[in-house]
Amino acid sequence: MCRIHGQFNTPARPHELTAVSAAQHHGGPDAQTQAAGPGWALGSNRLAVMDPAGGAQPYRLAVMDPAGGAQPYRLGAHITVVFNGEIYNHDALRARLRARGHHIPDRCDGSVLPALYAEYGTAFTDHLDGMYAIAVVDTRREPTLVLAVDDMGMKPLYYQHDPHTGRISFASELPALLAFDTVAARVWEPGLDEYLATKTPFGEQTMFDGVRVLPPASTLIATRGTGPRLIHRTAEPRPADLALPEAAAGLLDRLRHEVHRLLRADVPVAAVVSGGLDSSLVAALAAEAHPGLHTFTIGYKGDNWPGDERHFARQVARRIGAHHHEVELDPAAFPDLLPDVVRHLGQPNADPITLSSLALFREIRDAGFTVALTGDAADELFAGYDRVRQALATPPDRPWAPAYTDALAAVPRALREELYTADYRALLHDREPVTDRLTRHLATHDGERLATLTRFETGIRLPAYHLRRVDHMSMAAALEVRLPYCQSAVHHYARTLPAHLKVTPQRGKDVLYTAADGHLPRSVLTRPKQPFTLPVTAMLRPGTPLFTHARDILAPGRLRQGGRLEPARVQRLFTEQAQRPCDRSALAIWALLVHQLWLDRFFPADGASAATGGRADREPAG
Repeated sequence: MCRIHGQFNTPARPHELTAVSAAQHHGGPDAQTQAAGPGWALGSNRLAVMDPAGGAQPYRLAVMDPAGGAQPYRLGAHITVVFNGEIYNHDALRARLRARGHHIPDRCDGSVLPALYAEYGTAFTDHLDGMYAIAVVDTRREPTLVLAVDDMGMKPLYYQHDPHTGRISFASELPALLAFDTVAARVWEPGLDEYLATKTPFGEQTMFDGVRVLPPASTLIATRGTGPRLIHRTAEPRPADLALPEAAAGLLDRLRHEVHRLLRADVPVAAVVSGGLDSSLVAALAAEAHPGLHTFTIGYKGDNWPGDERHFARQVARRIGAHHHEVELDPAAFPDLLPDVVRHLGQPNADPITLSSLALFREIRDAGFTVALTGDAADELFAGYDRVRQALATPPDRPWAPAYTDALAAVPRALREELYTADYRALLHDREPVTDRLTRHLATHDGERLATLTRFETGIRLPAYHLRRVDHMSMAAALEVRLPYCQSAVHHYARTLPAHLKVTPQRGKDVLYTAADGHLPRSVLTRPKQPFTLPVTAMLRPGTPLFTHARDILAPGRLRQGGRLEPARVQRLFTEQAQRPCDRSALAIWALLVHQLWLDRFFPADGASAATGGRADREPAG
C-alpha cells in the first residue's frame, strides 16, 4: 500500500517531486522514492505491508532490443511502474511470469507489475485481482503513460491535463496534486450546488476546476503526441437462476474465501465492527482463520447518544472470540479534529462519519495494526438502503427516480435554493439542476430497476462518497483498509442475483442475512437497520462544542466574503436546529460547515470567488 504521484510530458524537477511526496507522506511513511527520465517522473510513498524488506518502488524492467524486430526498442528502454494498493493474486501471477522467463526479484505483490505489463500491455489489468491505482511509463518506443484504477474505484487517482502543453500531473491525494507548481487550485464554482445535492461530487469532476479523478474500472493512456485517452473496462454479469438457500450458500463461500485471503499480510491485521450485519459477518469469517482477532468499534463520550451500537459490537466480539477494543471519541475534540478531516479528504464530503472514521483509524494504527478489514459496500451490492427499497416499491405507472435522487442530498433542493445568493443562483442558471440530471441519467437506462440502481450505487455513488472517504481517512493514519465486499468474486456474484433474493417487503440484503444466519448473534440479525454514523442531530444543539464551532465558522462575515450563501438564511438554520432539532437542519449545517472549512483550508482568500467576479488564490498544499 502506498501513495503515488508523477508527471508526464514535462521536465522532472526534483524539488517539486519532493514537495508532492511530502504532502502525502502520512500515507506512505516507510519509504519515499522517485524515478525520472526525459519528460517524465514517477514517485512513491510506501506503506510496507507485503515483503517489507523487498518491493522497492519504482519497479523497473529493462527491455532488450528484440532481434529482428520491425520496430526496434529505444536504447535503454524501460517499463517503470509505481503502485498503490494490494494485488491479492500476485503469487499466481509471479509463478506464471517466471515460467515465461521473467525475473521477479522478491515476493512483494507490486513487483510483478512491470513483467505483467510487458506481457499484456494496457490489458494487464485484466489479470489483476485486488485494489489498485497504478502508473506505468513505457519508453520502449514512443514514451507512453498508462494510469489505471481497479474495478470498484477503491484506490483513487487524481490528475490534471493541460491541453496547451500536454502536461499530465497526478497523485493519490488532492493536496499532493496541488503541491505541483503547475497545478493551480481554483474553485469549481458549480461545486457547492453539486456537493449539497449529492454530499460529494460524483463522477470524474472534483471541487477543483480542471482537476479530475479516474473513474472505476478505467485506464488512461497518453503519449507525447496525443492527449489522454480514457478507456472504460466493462463486464456485464449473466443473471443466475438460484433459490435463496443456494444463493446464500454461494455468497457465503465466496465471502469466506475473500476474507481469509485478505488476512494475509506481513504486518498485524485487525477488523472494524460497527455492530451491524455487514462488518460483523466479515469479522466472524476473519476469526475463523485468525484466532485471537482484534476488533475495533467507536462510541462517544458524554450523553447516551442515539444510535450507539457498541453493545451489538460487544456481542459479536464475544461470539467470535475476538479481542475487542472500544474507541471513545470526545465531542469536545471535534473542532480540533475537523480541519484534519477536511485536509485529508481534499474536497468536501458531507458524511459525518468521516470524522469518526479518522479517529477510529488512528486508534487502530496506534494499537499496532497496519491493516484492517471493514464491511463497506454491502449496502450498495445487496440493496440495503431504504431509498432503494422505496424506489423498487414505486408502482410502474409512477416515476421513482425523483424521490430517489432527492434522498441522496445533504440539503433538499428547495432549501438549497433558499440558501443561495442571487449571484450564485445566476451562476447556476444555465446549468441543468443536479437532481434533474441524475433523474434523467437513471431514466435512460433500460432494463430491470434494481440492476439500474445497483449500477448507479456501485459505479457512481460508492467510489465517490464511500470509498474515497475510506481510503483518505485510513491512509491519513497509515492504515491499509481492505474491503472484502469489493472483491471481484463477491461483487460480480452479487450482480448476478435477481432482485427478489436481495429485497423483500420487510428488508433489503435478504440473501446476505440468510448467509449470516448461524454465524452472528440473533440480536444482530434481528435488530433494525441503522447507518454507521455520527449522531450529528443530537450533537448539534446549543451549548455543545460542535454547535458553537459551526456558528463561528459560518459567521455572516465569512459567508458574505464567499458570495455564495445568504448569511441570514444560514443563521435561520441554527435557530431552527436550536428550537426544533431535526436531521434536515442538522445535516445542512454540517454540510455547510465542512464546505466552509474546505474553503478556509485551500482558498483562504475566497472573497474573490467567481460568484463575486474575482479569482480564488492558491494555497500551497502540505
